Amino acid sequence: MLDNTDFQILSELSKNSRIKMKELGDKIHLTGPATSARILKLEDCGVIEGYTIKVNQEKLGYSIHAFITIITNSINHQPYLAFIQSNKDYLINNYKISGDGCYILESRFPSNEVMNRFLEELNEHSNYKLSIVISK
Repeated sequence: MLDNTDFQILSELSKNSRIKMKELGDKIHLTGPATSARILKLEDCGVIEGYTIKVNQEKLGYSIHAFITIITNSINHQPYLAFIQSNKDYLINNYKISGDGCYILESRFPSNEVMNRFLEELNEHSNYKLSIVISK
């Protein structure tokens, strides 16, 4: 069972996972070693699964952010999933869903031409509905 201190740790790590243990301890009113022990406990019980970085895709040249609702052509989704596996360069997430489609594909593209080529190839395996993000 998580307590308020655990939630404070998670909140601070969500803001900055590179924070020093002493600094984090100061923020949550624990010593550095006590903070480290708490974090280790959160890792061991699976609450903290890992640490990551957030990359600005636009600064890498991927200015088009799109969500693609996938409607597979048959109950066999393997051709679509194989296509996705071989085209990971533009993919952020592939969510299996219920509702208007079978999957929602979150993706980033450097240009309309690249996105169009991707969609043409995708259309060989499934139908889709495209939504482009205007602003965050």
